[in-house]
Amino acid sequence: MLEDRRLLWRLKCGDKDALRLIYETYQGDLLTLAGNLLHDAATAEDVVQDVFIGLVRSVPRLELRRTLRAYLATAVANRVRDHYRRKPRARLASLDDAGEVPAGCDGPVQMVIDDEQMRRLRSAVAELPYEQREVVMLRVHAGLKFREIAKHQNTSIKTALSRYQYGLDKLRSMMDGEVSK
Repeated sequence: MLEDRRLLWRLKCGDKDALRLIYETYQGDLLTLAGNLLHDAATAEDVVQDVFIGLVRSVPRLELRRTLRAYLATAVANRVRDHYRRKPRARLASLDDAGEVPAGCDGPVQMVIDDEQMRRLRSAVAELPYEQREVVMLRVHAGLKFREIAKHQNTSIKTALSRYQYGLDKLRSMMDGEVSK
């Protein structure tokens, strides 16, 4: 939190390196979050860019109440909601283009297995109802607390916890092959 405040202070003073550091630190996580919420890599990139442009515009009046990561993740989730409000019935593309998680150096067979598991996980995440998907992604990728997620979704903490639990249960059962698509 102290580092976030220092970077924000440097940004307020016009330090362009501070913006670069913020971008390099949080861009990957924010892209993953947006990609998982949108299922469209190009739109996810647009959302993240809009969030950073909004950050630059709001810097003079911005006061952090929590971490910069939480602030930016909430901004991404808000932009995604705005996107869905503008296009409520559009069926979005697959998340396959959102980028791969490196499989490591376990050999080609393990790489194929890991790649297939990631495809299955992305597909399962895409099948979750939006409210559950949003809670899971904000918790897992952004590290937000349930209190913050509940406030963001304008629900109770119990509702946020329930959505998270239902989402995880559905993901587990889809990954175990218990639910047919």
